Amino acid sequence: MIPLRKALTSTVGKKILMAFSGLGLVGFVIVHLLGNLTLYRSEGTAFNAYAHTLDSLGVLKLIAEFGLIGVFGLHIYTGLTVKMHNLSARPIGYNQTRSKGGPSLSNPASRNMIITGLVILGFLILHIWQFRFGPGIEAGYVADAKGEAVRDLHRLVVETLKNPLFAGIYSAVMILLGMHLRHGFWSAFQSLGAMNARLTRPIYGFGFVLALLLAAGFLGIPVWIYFGGAQ
Repeated sequence: MIPLRKALTSTVGKKILMAFSGLGLVGFVIVHLLGNLTLYRSEGTAFNAYAHTLDSLGVLKLIAEFGLIGVFGLHIYTGLTVKMHNLSARPIGYNQTRSKGGPSLSNPASRNMIITGLVILGFLILHIWQFRFGPGIEAGYVADAKGEAVRDLHRLVVETLKNPLFAGIYSAVMILLGMHLRHGFWSAFQSLGAMNARLTRPIYGFGFVLALLLAAGFLGIPVWIYFGGAQ
């Protein structure tokens, strides 16, 4: 029997870890969007209440954040190492990309996963820096949530996305997120061995629809705010 550590550090093991971590991150993106849908309301009461609820979780929120960082780190590490292994095994790419046993599912999203992933990582760092460490109550960003003074995060989000530079960056990255999710969702099931001739197209199609809905949901936020939907 192959030792667990050796199995997980093999190329196949890394693909499985990348698949599980990727699906976990898809779940996070879905939950994150559901919370951010409150930004589509013209006033900020609902979004500030949502943000304050998360902050009130205290140590549970901290544990969840460290866990999320760990999942992100695992996904990035396995993705990069698998990519480097593939490059070292085939330093010269094929002139044509084909798929075994059927039409090729190769597309710009599948061929640029590392690039879109690194761009999303860079955006995530900027996103966290802006909204986690940006101005708070002491700087006058104060709102009322059920009679309690809380940080007016809604105001900070609106001010940021009213800036055409940040609105443009956010919008562009959300398009890349959709591309990344489009291929990543289908590829995760493939890595887990859950694909066969009957399921390939349905899972690929579901992944495409899911990626489209998530990207559109996030993309609509800067468009909504920039053009005056939120004050």
